[in-house]
Amino acid sequence: MRRWWMSTTSEPTVFGDLMIVAFLATQAADGVFTYVGISTMGAWVEGNPMVSTLMTVLGQGAALTVVKLVASSLGVMLHVTGVHRVVAVLTCLYLGAAIVPWTALLFF
Repeated sequence: MRRWWMSTTSEPTVFGDLMIVAFLATQAADGVFTYVGISTMGAWVEGNPMVSTLMTVLGQGAALTVVKLVASSLGVMLHVTGVHRVVAVLTCLYLGAAIVPWTALLFF
């Protein structure tokens, strides 16, 4: 029995492909905005304590690269297993919780 978050087919879908592209673009934008934000305003603007701690250990660029690669890899794994609706929800979550705030902070 398939649940609501799973695709009804195991074949590739246009929706699934669009969602993974949007998810990866959102991850990339969040990484760039975060890097620009912490470079211009300081590391204190990073709201995620795990990412902030990783930045003190690895450095800003390396920490963001690791975090975004892990998040992107997990998104790809969700896509491959056919849970495209979860990828869509995560994309919307990143847009609302990361991209919009960074855009407001950096450009307005």
